[in-house]
Amino acid sequence: MSPSENRFAVLGLIGGVGSGKSTLSRWLAERLPVTRIDGDELGHRALKVNPVRTELVGRFGAGILNPDGEIHRAALGRLVWGEDQTAIENRRVLESIVHPEIRRMMDSQVEAARNSRQLGIILDAAVMLESGWAGICDKIVFIETPEQNRRNYVVQGRGWTEDQWKQRERSQWSLAEKRKRADAVIDNSGTLEAAGTQLQNYVEQTFGWRQE
Repeated sequence: MSPSENRFAVLGLIGGVGSGKSTLSRWLAERLPVTRIDGDELGHRALKVNPVRTELVGRFGAGILNPDGEIHRAALGRLVWGEDQTAIENRRVLESIVHPEIRRMMDSQVEAARNSRQLGIILDAAVMLESGWAGICDKIVFIETPEQNRRNYVVQGRGWTEDQWKQRERSQWSLAEKRKRADAVIDNSGTLEAAGTQLQNYVEQTFGWRQE
């Protein structure tokens, strides 16, 4: 079946912090002609957009800039990650400035993929539900990964402290809320191949996405 005979669709992946969404989305994108949208990557790009950078500096001060005049993500992170009221409010301000630019980039990538011979989009965005980006998705899949696996991944793989992991987790919707919003659940307690095969079977049955 050629891509033109398949249904173009946007598949959103959600899960807890460190659940393996990015790894699974890359796994599938390597096997099917689909466009992978990485919400974290778009967030990094958005910080380099002049109007966004200017507004962030206006709200948070020049202390969030590195010597090259770019946003220093660690410095900005220290202002927005936390559970005190100041950090929560700072996070809301950050999102109000950055999220519209991320959505603009996201819409542009979806439109480009739609006009190409791609089967569709895999959207990997940590705050997809919180930001309202789920509205562009035809289906949403929850990646269910044991807590210990997620903790080990972010501590060992990303170099975070356990407190940093917990802060990020608490800043998002609960796992129960995310799971409730999903159309399907992928068990990621085993190997990447096992979880990836589940995901590939799901998109084949749901959208008709197959390898050429």
